[in-house]
Amino acid sequence: MAVPRAKTSKARTRRRQTLNMRLTERTLVKCGSCGNKVQLHRVCPKCGFYRGRQVIAPDSKV
Repeated sequence: MAVPRAKTSKARTRRRQTLNMRLTERTLVKCGSCGNKVQLHRVCPKCGFYRGRQVIAPDSKV
């Protein structure tokens, strides 16, 4: 069985871990009713639809 020759330093360990902790860009999809870009599994703020049905009243600009 392989055994490391020396202890892995904190700097080396943390440098390796930060590669996997990077922030990723948000995934945006097109709303099915209005075509607005919306995050996955979120209500569209423009039209108020989620999964093909009206969930909230849309923002009305008076």
